[in-house]
Amino acid sequence: MLSRILLACALTSLAGPSLAITVYKYTDANGVVTYSDQARPGAQVFQFSDRMVERTDNQVRLETRKHAAGETLVVRNDLYAPVDVELRLENPQNVVGVPAQPIRWVVAPRSEIRLASLAPRDASQPMRYTPRLRHALGDPRIIPKPYRYPLPWQGGPFRQTQGANGQYSHFTPKGRYAIDIAMPEGTPIIAARGGVVVKVENQQSGRGTVPSGNFVRIFHDDSTMSVYLHLMKGSVRVREGQVVAAGQLIARSGNTGNSTGPHLHFVVQRNVGLEVESIPFDFAQAVNSMPNFAQGGD
Repeated sequence: MLSRILLACALTSLAGPSLAITVYKYTDANGVVTYSDQARPGAQVFQFSDRMVERTDNQVRLETRKHAAGETLVVRNDLYAPVDVELRLENPQNVVGVPAQPIRWVVAPRSEIRLASLAPRDASQPMRYTPRLRHALGDPRIIPKPYRYPLPWQGGPFRQTQGANGQYSHFTPKGRYAIDIAMPEGTPIIAARGGVVVKVENQQSGRGTVPSGNFVRIFHDDSTMSVYLHLMKGSVRVREGQVVAAGQLIARSGNTGNSTGPHLHFVVQRNVGLEVESIPFDFAQAVNSMPNFAQGGD
């Protein structure tokens, strides 16, 4: 029976330039696999890069509605959470109605709002401009409420394998305060806090095409969000728009996406102003922990 070291890691999204750290993977004569930030002879480079992005472009979009006097720009939010938006109109030519400053607004869930009405200065010539729309989940004006999170799983005890500011993958704004817990695949994952399910992914196998693997994102009443990553394929029990209660079964743990061992990546996030970032949180009880790695066995 081979023993192994499991680096329980998760990659979280970053809207700006990609950050990365190089980790080396090597196997010794006894078949023990080790991950380290120190290069050794025969080691393979295993590179973590923070590029996970939940695609919401098709659910938050800018629509142009033409009419006799010109056109109206409308932002439509099809998500089950409010969205902070910013619209810039660059390089306008023959356009009346372009605001001097970018337009900022918080669009309510499942709604739309008119942001600008434009008209041609010369009706015989076309209007030209370049719209730039940025958006982020959540309302940055709302202050998070104090909350101690119950452990988001059943069973155990399990060990924490990477905590806040972990050097291997918890070093970016979106994942800085994330927690990784090593656990067997199929462990029941429960909602640590009630809210509305905003996004789910349920069809990833192995590394798949989404670095976070299968996941559930839950939006809370204080505009914070809890996210559960690397879930087992086909195990997600909730749907977007569903209201869930604390303690409700939402999925089972897995080893999907950019994960090097079975574990749950749990993080709490909020919109700090067109950027979703992780925030500090406390569990309601202690979690057994080891620094960075968890010892497992086949």
